[in-house]
Amino acid sequence: MFKMLQRLAVMLVLLPVPAQAGSVNVRDHGAVGDGKTHDTAALNKAVEAAAAAGGGQVLFPPGRYLTGTIHLKSHVTLMLDAGAEIVGTSDLDQYQNFNPPKGTPLADRTRWHRALILGVDVENVAIMGKGIVNGNKVFDPRGEERMRGPHTILLGNSRGVVIRDISIRDSANYAVMLEFTSQVEVRGVKITGGWDGVHFRGWKDNPCRDISITDCEFYTGDDCIAGWFWENTLIARCIINSSCNGIRLIGPARGLVMHDLLFFGPGRYEHRTSREQKRTNMLAGLCLQPGAWDRTEGVLDDVQISQVTMHNVTTPLHLSLKPGNTAGRITIDRLTATGAYRAAASIESWAQEPIDTVVLRDVSMEFTGGGTPEQARMEVRSPGVDARPLPAWGVYARNVRNLIMENVRLTLQKEDARPAIRAEQVQAMTIDSLKYAAGATLDLKDVGAVRQALTEHKP
Repeated sequence: MFKMLQRLAVMLVLLPVPAQAGSVNVRDHGAVGDGKTHDTAALNKAVEAAAAAGGGQVLFPPGRYLTGTIHLKSHVTLMLDAGAEIVGTSDLDQYQNFNPPKGTPLADRTRWHRALILGVDVENVAIMGKGIVNGNKVFDPRGEERMRGPHTILLGNSRGVVIRDISIRDSANYAVMLEFTSQVEVRGVKITGGWDGVHFRGWKDNPCRDISITDCEFYTGDDCIAGWFWENTLIARCIINSSCNGIRLIGPARGLVMHDLLFFGPGRYEHRTSREQKRTNMLAGLCLQPGAWDRTEGVLDDVQISQVTMHNVTTPLHLSLKPGNTAGRITIDRLTATGAYRAAASIESWAQEPIDTVVLRDVSMEFTGGGTPEQARMEVRSPGVDARPLPAWGVYARNVRNLIMENVRLTLQKEDARPAIRAEQVQAMTIDSLKYAAGATLDLKDVGAVRQALTEHKP
């Protein structure tokens, strides 16, 4: 973990904003910026001129620049002044796409990889300033769920990316999509509306590496941060509000550090889908489920989560493994959650291998309660893609090698007939200062060594 933190720290210091060989003003290349004239050709001419000069800034003065795809070039910065707004055109024919490598998921769905700002095989690029990138809700009846349109920003097969201080609004799909892209800094960005905020898509031999997401605000209709195949990722000092999950990991990952995060629901922007009514309730705060969506075999390991606050989520934590996935050590330190309204925090493997080690330290979780005796007797089955009710109200653990709970407090808003903790197939369980609601019980089944230093009931 220490080496990984060192590497991230060095990456953050050394990740350069593209060298500024000169500045190009988009208006000098014919951009009008009146919100009505299509500026696609003019904006791309400005980018090409900066690239031809060896790199530099492409300046967007105040105005509304209606456009299709803007093609980023290496060593170029898009600099958006306060009052400048890039607005996606409703003409879907003006958007181009990234082509993922053959044999990777969604490689044959090229329409899904279109974007308003697109960088392919680029390095040392940036999108910065106090301006706005507006996806303009450009929905597509031929897109996913018969509605999703272009992503707002997509980087494919790229490295050395800085996205800083801008606002991203009303994405027609993901706000920032990173495909096979590494060495990325997303800092001080505010994302409102749309689907996912920042989404990673690496693959087995080409994960997204060395990513930092810091000092950002997410108010999204879908997951705030999501994806698969991450390696050396830092998420810190962010506000996370969603009508879906806060952070959802759907594939293998190594070296994740998450700290100083605020999660709260309900979502300010509704969750859009063609399969259900629009809703705003927030789902899990942390939803870590390798293999839940697609068979993405590999390991989840070296995860450190600390100093996290949550309110009004379905569950603070849903950690689950599917066949083909394994998990090493996950540590959750100083987590406080209130108003968890659907499910216990769960730590469960449905793969052949158990989760190796999970540490809950200095954790306080409050649940709404109200569970019935019938729910206490319910059969537990492998989860789908979201947290679900369980036969315990506080913590549910299944198929874990080492479960360590140090200074854990579990409380209820109203009485619950289910046990506070249900553990099954846990090889070793260490309890050091556990407090839970008066009258509640622990249900331990097929649990090996239990090392108990102190267990207390809350009066």
